[in-house]
Amino acid sequence: MSEIDPIEKKRIRWRSRRGLLELDLVLTRFLETRYDALTPAEFAAYTRLLELPDTDFLDLVNGKADTEDAELAPIVAMLRSV
Repeated sequence: MSEIDPIEKKRIRWRSRRGLLELDLVLTRFLETRYDALTPAEFAAYTRLLELPDTDFLDLVNGKADTEDAELAPIVAMLRSV
């Protein structure tokens, strides 16, 4: 995948809305500052993160849990930095 489909990008942006306020705040900042610059590999990893339940996702973002998945680690680091 050399380019991210703009329609898919909009769909994933919409899927980024979450039920937990704390997670929603982090994702909103991420979408405003980093989302448009994601590489296709980073975009794919971010899409995988969205499949996690909100509480597990929040634990990763807050540093209460770590991922051993090398593809997810860079996105988790980005989310932690926003």
